[in-house]
Parts: sequence; structure tokens; C-alpha cells
Amino acid sequence: MTHTETIRSISSWKAWLSLAVFLAIVIGGGSTIGILTAPGGWYAGLDKPPFNPPNWLFAPVWTLLYICIAIAGWRIWRFAPRGRAMQLWYGQLVANWIWSPVFFSLHLPWAALAVCAAMWAFILGFILTARQIDRPASWLMVPYLLWVSFAGVLNASVAWLN
Repeated sequence: MTHTETIRSISSWKAWLSLAVFLAIVIGGGSTIGILTAPGGWYAGLDKPPFNPPNWLFAPVWTLLYICIAIAGWRIWRFAPRGRAMQLWYGQLVANWIWSPVFFSLHLPWAALAVCAAMWAFILGFILTARQIDRPASWLMVPYLLWVSFAGVLNASVAWLN
């Protein structure tokens, strides 16, 4: 697909509809899991490192990240819907959705850290693979990789302290 064809196809209503579906699935799924596995008394009672962000920060950060994740996935899906990059994108999304139940519902911070490590690997793999297909999609995932790196350190610190 040439650049002109890409611009023309992105402006089509089908492209906008597919983007809306990606946004709805990613934001809707992440928000639903976040609501169903909201931190409760167990988490409040845990010892946390001094760099633990305030609880109010997580929802806006994740919302922005979910928008980037959805757009990145959508962009790659438009070029290579069955390719390796999309497989990695699906993998990171599944790992993302598994992390909260493992940590907040099952109270298994060490297992959640393993999920976080898998998520990190899927994200990095996506970034490296997607940059060959669509550089903007690759760059959209960099803030997510940085946040998951921080989240991994935070997860490991909470597991170690408790």
C-alpha cells in the first residue's frame, strides 16, 4: 500500500469504524478489568516503596496508554492483520488484562511480576517488529513500555516488601 493509498484509506468510514472498535475493545476491556479488580483493603494494607504514585494517577495514565495501544494495534492491523506484530500486540493485551486479577484479586504479587515480565517482552517485541511496518505504531508503544518498566519495578518492590 503506497503512502497516498494509505492516507486515502484512512479517511474512509470503514477505517474510522475499525479504529472505534479497537478503542472500544482496549479501553473498554481495560476499564472493565480495572473496575472489577480495583485495589481494596488488601492492597491498602501492603507496604509500598516511597516512589509509589498516588492511586488517583493510575486511571488517567492507563486511559492515555490504552488510547496509544489501540491506535498502534489498529495501525498495524491495517497493514498486516495476521502478521507477527499483531500476534505480539494481542499477546501484550492479554498479559495486560491478566495482570490486575493476578495481583489485586488473587493477591499474588510474584506471579503478577511474571505476567508483567511477559507483558514487557510482548511490548518490546511489538515495538521492534512494528517499526518495520509502521514507525508511528511502534513509537506509540514506547510510553507504554516505559510505564510497564516502572510498573515492574513497583510490582517487584511491593512483592519484596511484603
